[in-house]
Amino acid sequence: MRRFSIYLLGSVLTVAAGSAAAEPAKTLRILTAGGEWTDAVTKCVDAPFTEKYGIKVELDTPAGYAKLAGLAQSGNVNVALMDLETTELERANAAGLLDPINWDAVKPFDMFPDAKKPYGFASTYFSTIMAWRPDAKEPKNWQEFFDTVNFPGKRALPDYPGYVLAFAALADGVEPDKLFPLDLDRAFKTLERVKGDVIWWTAGGQAAQLLQDNEAQYAIGWSGRLVTKDDIKISFNGGMLDTSWWGAPKGADPAMQEAAWLYLHEYSDPQKQACVANYISYTGPSPELDPLLPQDRLSQFPNYKANRDVQFVTDGKWWYDNAADVEKRWQEFKLAQ
Repeated sequence: MRRFSIYLLGSVLTVAAGSAAAEPAKTLRILTAGGEWTDAVTKCVDAPFTEKYGIKVELDTPAGYAKLAGLAQSGNVNVALMDLETTELERANAAGLLDPINWDAVKPFDMFPDAKKPYGFASTYFSTIMAWRPDAKEPKNWQEFFDTVNFPGKRALPDYPGYVLAFAALADGVEPDKLFPLDLDRAFKTLERVKGDVIWWTAGGQAAQLLQDNEAQYAIGWSGRLVTKDDIKISFNGGMLDTSWWGAPKGADPAMQEAAWLYLHEYSDPQKQACVANYISYTGPSPELDPLLPQDRLSQFPNYKANRDVQFVTDGKWWYDNAADVEKRWQEFKLAQ
């Protein structure tokens, strides 16, 4: 994380640049990952934003760190907001590729405290959770989930260390409030014990499919791919709450950046986030969403209070700082199987 003095200086420069732009740009360019979430945001946020301010929103793909770094290298930063994963946000900030969010200009509605960073605005929350077949024995926690003796069956696990190692550490008895810094030895100890009963998946839809085809009896998967499946049981207990972020690429046109701050203000409106939730089972950064969400689907949403209270929030800074060590250990583990 950058020093506060650097953030402060960046904020001052951003405000100065913004004040020099008499009017926000009439076109706001945003890079997103695409998909159903982007379609929902287009309907619920972009269209009303354009109607209110007369600013056209242009979307393009792909987003992500590689695209951001490429724009910076080219010297043609022609977007003012970009969709970034948690570790990408940390990496981009460490590389100096982001401007601070001008929170004074955004003037957001209420947001969860963990949704506001000096360099990131939480766009949506998603969860990684446990799931199982209805004819399998129900696990109550991660110790039981990884207990292949008393809870027999194959485990469908993500072939991504960031979405499995924390759960493996919990299964070895690590307390949730002491999860980070992650004890890799304890996490890999669990995986070594169960590796003979694991099917590794690489695409998000595979977790549900492996359960439905009875190739696996238990799975770890992304909540949005699981909660709507009537033939799959799920639990948010001990789940991992993660975030996608809006970042502001350094070097963007100041007038377009002014438009971006207006856009983020509108995005923070709980009514607009509730609209998005009508289309996809992910929720935004407002703590006021529960009464606005579809009441018959409350249990599907990662940020629904009953679900949020039983999950832990992942530590993107730790994952970024330890990426090389994690990847080395992960490859050694996979090659030894």
